[in-house]
Amino acid sequence: MAELRLGPLLRYADGSSATVWVETSRPCAAEVRCADGAGGESGTFQVEGHHYALVPVTGLTPGTTQPYEVFLDGTRVWPLPDSPFPDSVIRTPADGDPVRVAFGSCRWAAPPADGKDTVGPDALDTLAARIADDPGGERPDVLLLLGDQVYADETSDDTRRWLAARRDLSDPPGSEVADYEEYTRLYYESWLDPEVRWLLSTVPSCMIFDDHDVIDDWNTSAAWLADMRATDWWQERLLSGLMSYWVHQHLGNLSPDELAADPLYAAVRETPDGTDLLRTFAAEADADPASVRWSYRRDFGRVRLLMVDTRAARVLDEESRSMLNPGEARWLREQALDQPGSYDHLLIGTSLPWLLPHLVHDAEAWNAALCRGEKGARWARFGEDLRRRADLEHWAAFPASFDALAALLAEAGTGPDAPSTVLVLSGDVHHAYVAEPKWPAGPRSGSRSGSHSASGSPSGSRSGSHSASGSPSGSLSGPPDARVLQLTCSPVHNSIPLSIRLGFRFGWSAVARALGRRFAGHGGCPKPPIDWRRTGGPWFGNQLMTLTLRGRSARLRLDQAREVRDGKPRLVTVTESDLVP
Repeated sequence: MAELRLGPLLRYADGSSATVWVETSRPCAAEVRCADGAGGESGTFQVEGHHYALVPVTGLTPGTTQPYEVFLDGTRVWPLPDSPFPDSVIRTPADGDPVRVAFGSCRWAAPPADGKDTVGPDALDTLAARIADDPGGERPDVLLLLGDQVYADETSDDTRRWLAARRDLSDPPGSEVADYEEYTRLYYESWLDPEVRWLLSTVPSCMIFDDHDVIDDWNTSAAWLADMRATDWWQERLLSGLMSYWVHQHLGNLSPDELAADPLYAAVRETPDGTDLLRTFAAEADADPASVRWSYRRDFGRVRLLMVDTRAARVLDEESRSMLNPGEARWLREQALDQPGSYDHLLIGTSLPWLLPHLVHDAEAWNAALCRGEKGARWARFGEDLRRRADLEHWAAFPASFDALAALLAEAGTGPDAPSTVLVLSGDVHHAYVAEPKWPAGPRSGSRSGSHSASGSPSGSRSGSHSASGSPSGSLSGPPDARVLQLTCSPVHNSIPLSIRLGFRFGWSAVARALGRRFAGHGGCPKPPIDWRRTGGPWFGNQLMTLTLRGRSARLRLDQAREVRDGKPRLVTVTESDLVP
């Protein structure tokens, strides 16, 4: 008899359809049945001896909440027997409903119930408890997980013991994961957490990778990548990371129509064993990153989400270094400017923050100049070492890409059809804050109908030149009509070193800003085309941000997971404010 190994995960959901992801113990037919008769069925596909299905659910009625069950070969396997949680449900929005988006990043798996949690309560566990206590109350319409869903390079004690029973940990990569089977262990450890398992079964989720899903500093530079490729274990690690990401995270990001049109998904489902097909795909993605798009678009009524890959899509050559390759930059631009007036809020999901404290921004721009050779070979070697040690790889470390994004956000947020908000959602930096950019006053030099480069970016840039990466060769001036903000929330469940607390508090100070200007001056770095200021935070803790988007209004809430008087962890609201009344 087939058993449910992992899941179900409710991934996509709109007014009439949904997808539910499962892993099973053997090949079988996976079926989802809803209380109102809606449902769907799919056969499993096989990768590396594991069996998965992504079940399309159709026939749903907008504006309803339907409990559902999962059957394998006709036998019910979900809900679990004696489950302490309410029924898993599929909620379908009706036209005009508010959209609630919860987001965060960086989650170590919670320890077993009998283990000590050294980093405090898990924000996803506490969110699950809040919803379970009041199933009919407020809940997110979608959960955005912005990177580091699993940690391939920082394994738990339990996982290290499991790895040690499987192979000799004195051989590279030691206690880090080495292959696909070991990646599956990370997903079991993370997603079989009872609270998280139930939460992901009843709240739709969108995901994107960051570095720790593969390895710390993944694609930080061309020199880093060359060093990794020189090892005898990296290729297997990377291919396994991309394969497991495709199976566990990427497929569920896609709509039923996108899945139906995906040739790789069709081929993997049609063959008895899709391992070789998926391995070939991962190898091609490694050899030619521009051949694969991990980024995607989701529309929630009049809210548009563009989830952007800022890891695999990079151009690493120092002379044309870019956060996004030309094709990815064109895609982002096309999606942001598609059908102006059709959305009230534009959300750009990027695991790495766009706006950082000025000291950090200037240090990253300075470091990029050193690594590019602006101060000679000796400084370049120093800069590369510093880049790796200090994780200097955010948007600021790709100056042309930083400028291009600033120009695109201004353009998307300007004009009679502009949305109410343009919000950049990020994680990575193990704290939360709100930052607001300010564009220089004056008439605009461009618009949505202006001229653009072949890469899809507006003409002109801060340096007056254009790179092949899709950065602009001329930027817009004047403030946009939409409210533009950087919203950063991290971690969901992870450590927050004292160095981060002190460094990011200091980083926003006037003294730090003056120090940053010295770095920028030494590197000959041009002044950014915008200024920005911190308008909220920094906040430190295991936390989630929630946006409530109703019509053209937007409200932000930050909740932290804390131990309260009864000894049970709870989400506690730290701050709440109207972004747009």
